[in-house]
Amino acid sequence: MAWDFSTEPEFQEKLDWIAAFVREEVEPLEVLFPGCEYLPLDDQRRKIVDPLKQRVREQGLWAPHLGPDLGGQGFGAAKLTLINEILGRSSWAPIVFGTQAPDTGNAEILARFGTQDQKDSYLAGLLSGEIFSCFSMTEPQGGADPRVFTTKAVRDGDHWVISGRKYFSSNASVASFFIVVAITDPDVPVHRGASTFLIPAGTPGLNIEATHHLVGSQHHEAGHSLVRYDDVRVPAEAILGEPGQGFLILQNRLAGGRLHHAMRSIGVAQRAVDMMARRAKSRFTQGSSLADKQLVQEFIADSYAELIPFRLTVLHAAWLIDTAGEEAARAEIGVCKILASQVLKSIGLRAIQVHGAMGLTEQLPLVNVLLGGVALGLADGPTEAHKVNLARLLLKGYDAEDPEWPSEFLDNRIEAARAKYGALVDRIPALP
Repeated sequence: MAWDFSTEPEFQEKLDWIAAFVREEVEPLEVLFPGCEYLPLDDQRRKIVDPLKQRVREQGLWAPHLGPDLGGQGFGAAKLTLINEILGRSSWAPIVFGTQAPDTGNAEILARFGTQDQKDSYLAGLLSGEIFSCFSMTEPQGGADPRVFTTKAVRDGDHWVISGRKYFSSNASVASFFIVVAITDPDVPVHRGASTFLIPAGTPGLNIEATHHLVGSQHHEAGHSLVRYDDVRVPAEAILGEPGQGFLILQNRLAGGRLHHAMRSIGVAQRAVDMMARRAKSRFTQGSSLADKQLVQEFIADSYAELIPFRLTVLHAAWLIDTAGEEAARAEIGVCKILASQVLKSIGLRAIQVHGAMGLTEQLPLVNVLLGGVALGLADGPTEAHKVNLARLLLKGYDAEDPEWPSEFLDNRIEAARAKYGALVDRIPALP
């Protein structure tokens, strides 16, 4: 039996290097270039960022989410979790390590479903760290529910013609290409009637109508766009996978994205706990330090008590993926998606409270922790939808029983015990 909570020394050395590198070299970028993570590098940023990326490559840590055949490291999901929980502490760290969303998920589905030409055209650019991509899925009228999507793609000879509108297409304003989900056969259920397309930026008919930003974001950030596809004509080979595979690709894309979000959320939450603990030991009020106040102690204890099981849940989901495949981890990935939002919101709120009014200002990153939790409750589908899907998945493992008297009803248990062991005992002590 193999059951282990340790990390081999060689990989722990890599983790230690990542932690020091992020703390000392990457975190300063947050104040040097706030909100510039997804902007194409200018000469000033390139002088700093390119050498950092090169040091990551020299350590064999670039793009750890992909296999060696695609320019990644092939670490697997569990090791990727241990890496990403460190990278989650800094908004710039995923960029420097080539693991930023949504590009990680886009790269994974390109690697799995793309043709060699598509990999050469799109995946190579993502792995170079020089371009960004956009996953254009949700729609203004239907959110993330593909059953009500109206964006369609119609075959016209050797081309597909795509028309419709998509909303919250993250990084559309800086993307070099778009992955678009469209309905190709409205006469069948969506899991067989949707398809996915690769569209280069600048293709005629692809218009960004508006770009919106989350509260607290910098206005120069890439943001989330409303995109209109006005009879966008693409060649037949622009389809990713096969016609009708869009829902399958969508599910694969979002499952990986949910886990990556959860991995990074561990680091975000840990940083907030660290800030809370340091502030508690540093601030003196009403005769003692905040660390001596029982309510503050409760804040810190509750936060740690939420963070540890969340971290173990993410690691367990990653372990399942490594050992049994993503399908075997469906329930666990759903739990990670649900917990990530809850943990960030509750820990972020406590950390703000311990810091007082300062915690609400732009001088500290704590409001971003809180709002990040709110955002994760909506990203990749709302948390409520995942709770419904998780419950349905779990309920498949149970059978219905007598609607009047549950199987655990004491009389039923006594009857069962009597049937099994009644001949061996004079009486059952529970009976009068």
